[in-house]
Amino acid sequence: MQSDNLKSYLHLHLIVFIWGFTAVLGKLISLQAVDLVWFRMAFALGFMLLYFLFSRESLKISIHTFFSFLFSGIVIAAHWFTFYEAIKVSNISITLACLSTGAFFASLLEPIIYRQKINWINVFLGLFVILGLYFVAFAEIIDKYGFVNSFKNVFSDPNVKIAGVLLALTSALLSALFSVINGKLAKEHNPNVISFYELLGGLCFFSIYMFFTDSFSENFFSISKSDILWLFILASVCTAYAFSASIKVMKFLSPYTVMLTINMEPIYGIVLALLIFTESEQMNSLFYVGAIIIITSVVINGILNLKKVNN
Repeated sequence: MQSDNLKSYLHLHLIVFIWGFTAVLGKLISLQAVDLVWFRMAFALGFMLLYFLFSRESLKISIHTFFSFLFSGIVIAAHWFTFYEAIKVSNISITLACLSTGAFFASLLEPIIYRQKINWINVFLGLFVILGLYFVAFAEIIDKYGFVNSFKNVFSDPNVKIAGVLLALTSALLSALFSVINGKLAKEHNPNVISFYELLGGLCFFSIYMFFTDSFSENFFSISKSDILWLFILASVCTAYAFSASIKVMKFLSPYTVMLTINMEPIYGIVLALLIFTESEQMNSLFYVGAIIIITSVVINGILNLKKVNN
């Protein structure tokens, strides 16, 4: 059991590193957020379908389970939409910083859905991570106004788009809800089957929305070669593989642990963004302060979980 937990924890870090690249891909792809999410799910569902055709695994499930998967798929689709829309409205750093509130949301949602007592250590670590991401994303503003005064000016500063912040916070809440729901589903069902129906549910939901808003047109399907390349990487590696693998590790890790570890994604994502988008993404010494806070929180959580397994 301890070996399974350790392998799952290390596997999760690999998945989070891959997810760190999705923010960069979201900026590289020229499509609007809704279009991007639709193609991401459509391509990923295609890869999953090929997998089932070759593996011959059964996709048979009950009606109740089917609707549970579809609902979860709508939640993750809405998370992806708000995530990419936040990046388009603001930038990668601010979006990923706001996404760090996911661990805090999970620390509250998990006890409610699992009918457990609130773990105040989890709540504290979730808030601690938010502080770390505040240093990471708003380093320039802290330098400009000072740490205390930065809280007063962060939303009035022209470099911070309030709409982007609200979208990113909504994305974080949806991500936490998705992790908590899947934490229960993963213990009872095949991760690949869950992934397939969740992607199907999300794709159907957005297809219906786009149909009634007349979003499907010739221009919609006119995708540049570069966008097709980035979408291929996003759908295959960052979605079909990482999505299914993330559900698999939930068999051994709690939703809160998953959400807290995902807070390493901003570190990976912002570093990658700095290397690729040097003009729109900035970093100074406070980035390292925030990174140390986040890494410390993740390490503490890992130690606490290992102690639970040993006990």
